[in-house]
Amino acid sequence: MAAHAVSGHALPANIERMAGVKRLSDWPSLSQNERTAAAAACRRRTGTLGVHLNAVAAILPEPETRSGPLAGLPYVVKDMFATGVHKPSHGLGTSPSTGGQRAEILLRLDRAGASLIAAAEMTTLAYEPSGHNAERGRVLNPWDLEAVTGGSSSGSAALVAAGCAFAALGSDTGGSVRIPAACCSVTSLKPTHGAIPEAGAMTLSPSLDTVGLLARSATDLALLWPVVSGGTYPPANVSRAVRLADFFEQSAPEIRTVCDAAIVTLASLGVRIANASGFPKRADEHAMTVMQGEAARIHRDLGNIRDALLRKRMQKGLDISATTIDECLAERDRLRDEFLDTLGGADVALTPVMPIAVPDAAETDPASDQFRPQTLYRLSNFTRFVNYLGLPAMSVPVGFDGNGRPVGLQIVGQPQQDAQLLALAALFQGRTDWHGRVPTAVAETTANEGEAAA
Repeated sequence: MAAHAVSGHALPANIERMAGVKRLSDWPSLSQNERTAAAAACRRRTGTLGVHLNAVAAILPEPETRSGPLAGLPYVVKDMFATGVHKPSHGLGTSPSTGGQRAEILLRLDRAGASLIAAAEMTTLAYEPSGHNAERGRVLNPWDLEAVTGGSSSGSAALVAAGCAFAALGSDTGGSVRIPAACCSVTSLKPTHGAIPEAGAMTLSPSLDTVGLLARSATDLALLWPVVSGGTYPPANVSRAVRLADFFEQSAPEIRTVCDAAIVTLASLGVRIANASGFPKRADEHAMTVMQGEAARIHRDLGNIRDALLRKRMQKGLDISATTIDECLAERDRLRDEFLDTLGGADVALTPVMPIAVPDAAETDPASDQFRPQTLYRLSNFTRFVNYLGLPAMSVPVGFDGNGRPVGLQIVGQPQQDAQLLALAALFQGRTDWHGRVPTAVAETTANEGEAAA
């Protein structure tokens, strides 16, 4: 199924707005019969609701039944991975990809029995935090159709949030998994750099690129983690966390209030919370330089980019010398150590995912007369440094702002402590109910599809 531009924001006639809190189940909570029904419902929803959200790049053939720890679990993949059964778009109008052999991470999920049902829409070349795609249209946010969905893994986040899949693969070069997860109120993990194989995925900036995971809950992510990482990583308890005060000071008051309430919950679970300051400004600046420089060199020969702003950005990246990129990367180890010293031995750092409330999509669209460049920049202001430092980080839903739009808390971990982050998020979600909610802008297509909890 080809992607299509959304001409209007009306949903299908058989989808009515939700009232009250309804929930999507996580995979372990379902019986075998419920899993079978839920998987079928996900495929149906992807072809209806997912298409209306402009989140579907391609419906993929139903795979043969497999056994394994993830047997039957329906997931989607950002349209930049080689699936072996379709031609990935990379977010372009005309794909430069020939498809290729199945990506290594998909082979691992195959062996575990997971079921790939669709390719999810993305921004052009995964190079846009807002979710806008001048060639393929904007993915609509299932919580608020006028709100930004986040980029570049916008389709992946929207499909998980809308109940079309239990999990999704995305990519995160400067926040492109965590930002859409926060905008769409799903749970995501940006792993330690290199922890998940990238073979078979489109490259944007190899020094920053990370394959990321999105799911309804940390419980579902914990099921996926040993499969995609290729090993077993027993989770360790998180006993100490640092609230990075300057991140909160730079955030809107409403965002501070919601995230601080989540931190109070973590404290009630036995996590000792300390305050510290130390926004890694130089790491953030280096992340921007490396991303622009590497992306321009890798994609300099693509003459089919119609987005004028992206072409301008690519040209600007070519003005960054290889020496400058090397100098930025040469500081990485030192700056990582400086940031970890800020934590004072704590297990994790806590910040909002974004310093601002989820904005209207028009504010982040360069083609709109409502475009605000500063709003676009601030979407990734708190996430880029994590990629530069190569650290693991999660986005966890922690509530909603006054407009009913989601708010996410970022949890940044020590190197290689991805499983520790998942354990902390699962502990938090065992006490709260912000995750897995059915978005207010969409509804179940049928009453008993086997995936919405009572």
